[in-house]
Amino acid sequence: MIRSPAVAGRFYPADSQILAHEIDQYVASKTAKSAVRACLVPHAGYMYSGHVAGAVYASIEIPPLCILIGPRHFPRGAPLSILTEGSWATPFGEAQIHSALAKRVAQECPLLREDPVAHQTEHSLEVQLPFLQFLVPDFRFVPIVLASDRFRALEDLGHGLARAVAAETAPLLLVISSDLNHYESDDVTRVKDRKAIERILAIDPRGLYDTVRNEEISMCGYAATVTALAALNDLGATEGKLVRYATSGDVTGDRDEVVGYAGIVFP
Repeated sequence: MIRSPAVAGRFYPADSQILAHEIDQYVASKTAKSAVRACLVPHAGYMYSGHVAGAVYASIEIPPLCILIGPRHFPRGAPLSILTEGSWATPFGEAQIHSALAKRVAQECPLLREDPVAHQTEHSLEVQLPFLQFLVPDFRFVPIVLASDRFRALEDLGHGLARAVAAETAPLLLVISSDLNHYESDDVTRVKDRKAIERILAIDPRGLYDTVRNEEISMCGYAATVTALAALNDLGATEGKLVRYATSGDVTGDRDEVVGYAGIVFP
C-alpha cells in the first residue's frame, strides 16, 4: 500500500524543489548535533511552525529508523492505530515503513489496531516526513496515531512501546508530533503552554495528563505525548530540553487567537 500525501500543497509545498529550499532554511544551523532518544515537534503548516520543528531536527543526530507518534485529529478509523506495511508518498518520493519494527510494536502494544483509514487524511505524521527525508533520505519509520483519552491505555501503550524500542539493536529516534494550546490569546496560551512544557521536560506522563485536563489546555497530541513519556521513563530518560518555543502570533502578528508550538529533545 502506498499512502498518498494528504496535505502537500497546503501544509507544505507540493513542488519538491521549493520544498527542499524551504526545509533547508529551517534546518540551517551551525550548532553541534547531539544524540537523543526522542524529540517533540509541532505539525502545523510550515509557515507557522516549520522554524520550530527545523530547530529541533537541526540540533540532533537522526538515525535511519524512526517511530512517529501523533494525534488523530479526525473521527475516522481506530482510536489507537498503527500501520505495519507499505510506504508514504511525499514530494520527495516514498518513505518506507519498517515492517519488522512495526510488527514488533504491534505485538508489544495489543491495543493498537492496523487501520489505514485512521492515517489516510491525518497530517500530524505526514508533515514530519519531508524533514526526515531531506536530512536522512533512506530512513524508514513506524506510524502511530492516537485518539484515546484514557490514561491507563496510554500508559500501557507506553510500556509496550518501550519494550519494542529496547529490543531494537539499531539506533532509533522516537518522534512525538504535537502542537500545544489552540485558539486563545497569546498571553493565555503562553501561560498554559508553560505548565504543559514543565511536565513534559520532567518526563511526567501522569502530570501532563492531569495538567492538560485540569487547566483545559487544548494540546492536540497530548495522548501521544503521554504515551511517549511513559515509554521514555521505562527507557531511562531523566529530563527533556526545550530547544525552541513560539506561537503562531510570532509569524502572523495576530495575538488574539494563536497556537503554541514547542520543540523539545530527550537525551
